[in-house]
Amino acid sequence: MRKDSIKLEESRVADSGLVDYPPFKERHRVFPAVFESRNHRKILDLAAGIGYVTQRLLDHYPATIISHDVSPSCLKNLHLRGAPTLSFDIDNAEISFPFASGTFDAVISLVTIEHLLFVNEFLSELNRILCDGGYLYISTPNYAAPEYLAGPVLHGRAFHDPISPASRYEFFAHVRYFTFKTLGGLVDSHGFALDSVYIALPDGSDRYQKLFKQSKLKALTFRSLMWVKAKLLPLYRSSEPILCFQKTSTPRPPRFRKVLL
Repeated sequence: MRKDSIKLEESRVADSGLVDYPPFKERHRVFPAVFESRNHRKILDLAAGIGYVTQRLLDHYPATIISHDVSPSCLKNLHLRGAPTLSFDIDNAEISFPFASGTFDAVISLVTIEHLLFVNEFLSELNRILCDGGYLYISTPNYAAPEYLAGPVLHGRAFHDPISPASRYEFFAHVRYFTFKTLGGLVDSHGFALDSVYIALPDGSDRYQKLFKQSKLKALTFRSLMWVKAKLLPLYRSSEPILCFQKTSTPRPPRFRKVLL
């Protein structure tokens, strides 16, 4: 993980304030609904940020939650939320995570793997610390989605602009560019089998709530369009699906569900 990206993260938190940063997104809202009936008991929230998902789990899910991050400001806010917190390097080819094998039955890793250099070691460690049959919930921007392809294809731009305040952080912090298929194949090669894919529809995010306040009709139209897009387009065109993998000792045929939340 690039050290300058950690500095940029700190500056973003300091400039925006811990309460309002980052914007509450749909990927936060769908937890713990994505757990369905799996009855997790011990969960690791990796790179938890200021703790939106952690807070939702603490409020709505009966399990032990451990939160991780490397940003001092994020760790401070996680601590204030009341969850046990740990800070350790998840992007290291030499040092293992500070947990015994089989410690967790669920690990959450949202928009994190694209920041890592040692992705194979990262996934191997996730497999190790998960118990047999445990679940990994992982997401990353899907650069085969129309939202990301429009700039390069139509305007000749890069995915992220190093000058624009809106995407400067992503330009410096993202060192891997995944698609739905490449992420699925990589995780699968580390002893996991894809179980379910969750698509988070517009509903509770900051963006949707602002649109709803401006015009209920516009907000509902936007949600309807995103529902149609999720229904009609293949999964490899979804912008940021949450992939749920199960740890397995034997390979199995690629059978999985698509769930809209």
